[in-house]
Amino acid sequence: MNINQQAQKLLELVNKKNQEKHSKFISIASGKGGVGKTNFAVNLSYILANKFGRKVLLIDADMGMADVHVILNLKPQNNLKALLSGKKPQDIVINSKGFDVLPGFSGIDTLEDLEDFMMMKIISDLTDFSKDYDFVIIDTAAGIDNKVISFIRASSRCYVITTPEPPAMMDAYALMKSIYKIYNYTNFKLVINMCKNKNEALFTYDRLNSSFKRFVNKNIQLAGWIPYSQTLNKSIKSKKLISEVFPSDDFTRAITAIASKEVGEEYDFEKDGNFWKKLMSFLKKE
Repeated sequence: MNINQQAQKLLELVNKKNQEKHSKFISIASGKGGVGKTNFAVNLSYILANKFGRKVLLIDADMGMADVHVILNLKPQNNLKALLSGKKPQDIVINSKGFDVLPGFSGIDTLEDLEDFMMMKIISDLTDFSKDYDFVIIDTAAGIDNKVISFIRASSRCYVITTPEPPAMMDAYALMKSIYKIYNYTNFKLVINMCKNKNEALFTYDRLNSSFKRFVNKNIQLAGWIPYSQTLNKSIKSKKLISEVFPSDDFTRAITAIASKEVGEEYDFEKDGNFWKKLMSFLKKE
């Protein structure tokens, strides 16, 4: 085998490896704040990385209210906004507890304040960088705005976090209904958090699902339910990650069950398409 043949063989192996590596993009959303969305995103990322050995990138896209770094007790020197001044994702990313984190904007910055060309620059920088990950988890802002909707639509699926409280249920329903009505997107998975017991969780799911099915004629998939945990409150106050320090707590076990389903599911990347290309096209249409 001559050097040209060796080079060609190596190129074929590299191309094959690239084709076999396709990241799964999952957005985490909620109709309102205070339902545990970011805690779910962080603990799901930790469990996928440490329990199931997946390479995970968590992007804090909750612009203006970014607090992934707070939950992980991180003090980032840069965030996604630094991409606009020439920094590269690898200069910003922080490895924490076995997975990578891209800190989001905080303070007065919001996703809506970004000009389209700024978003395109961020997307362009993240396109190649994200290719090496098994899972890219995107913690979006609570509620509905155009850029949040774009993140959701571009994702292979969206976990919608809610609680049994009527206002949270109404806002979760409004989020899913609005995105379906305008964009025909139905790749939602419902996570019911802060439940007293399984019966309360199933009752909440039945109410939401029956309302959604009347409108869409399609069931919402129940990803799982998570019990209310006093241990979670204690771990937050002590700046500890519950899934790390309390792996046997019911909260951790519930998210582990959700993660195990995610890992076990087959993923049709060809049908799903490219997240960043879709996100860019959606943003351009705003």
